[in-house]
Amino acid sequence: MSRVAIVSHDAGGAEILSSWLLRSDDLCSVVLEGPAVGIFDRKCIGIERLTLAEAVTNCDWVLCGASWASNLERQAIKLGRKQGKKTVVFLDHWVNYKARFQEIDGSVIYPDEIWVGDVEAQRIADAAFPNISVKLKINPYLEDLRSDLAQIETNKSSTNKVLILYVCEPIREHACSQYGNERHWGYTEEDAIQYFLENIESLNLDIEHITIRPHPSEDPDKYRWTEALAPALIRFGGIKSLIHETADADIVVGCESMALVVGLLADKRVISCIPPGGNPCQLPQSEIEHMQNLVGMII
Repeated sequence: MSRVAIVSHDAGGAEILSSWLLRSDDLCSVVLEGPAVGIFDRKCIGIERLTLAEAVTNCDWVLCGASWASNLERQAIKLGRKQGKKTVVFLDHWVNYKARFQEIDGSVIYPDEIWVGDVEAQRIADAAFPNISVKLKINPYLEDLRSDLAQIETNKSSTNKVLILYVCEPIREHACSQYGNERHWGYTEEDAIQYFLENIESLNLDIEHITIRPHPSEDPDKYRWTEALAPALIRFGGIKSLIHETADADIVVGCESMALVVGLLADKRVISCIPPGGNPCQLPQSEIEHMQNLVGMII
């Protein structure tokens, strides 16, 4: 039995790593910052928390997420490699792989090994990292979601009106952090949600309400301004879990968030609403519809 230091900051990686920990027979200690703290507190009660230096020094190998907004995992990789410990990163998404290992000064910090959770991610990672071992693993978070979905009783409306879940992501923050330009991808989160709300008639649906769910790293009140665009439709989410809010919805909308893939798992209609001028959605799932195409159909 080995001892593993699990290091996590961002929500996506934290969901995968916490689900992996629950299945592991290894001795695990965790180093957590940011949204990862709440996720591990909810799922892994009583797990040992250590400082980064303590965890890496006392472990046999290091397992990390890959964060946008934090250098925590990159610091763990550097420290682990300095001490001769094997370092592994479990990628939680399908986009911007190289940027997740890039320091502010442009240098890159790569682990000894990369894990991915599906064949599409493996294809992308193999192309991005030809000199690093990429291994295909079962994605434990998606396994948990499938199990949860099978047990959830939805709170669907008694009417035939449609419920929409809009999942937000801090696009501007990521662009500024990685590239020093909030419009690096050609749009911000505000552009995207405004584009969706201003073109919602293109869906040709009788909508009961739209639940706007801020990203776990965002201020819960960040999107209050949207009430002025559709005052009769807007509600705000984030109190219940993502999987429960997804189960309650008929349609899941966002840009290229992992939450769109959760929507597909829940057998929902899923729409990416990246506005004109923005970089196209890089999620590889062909079932995802694109708002620009829907808007174009009614012109």
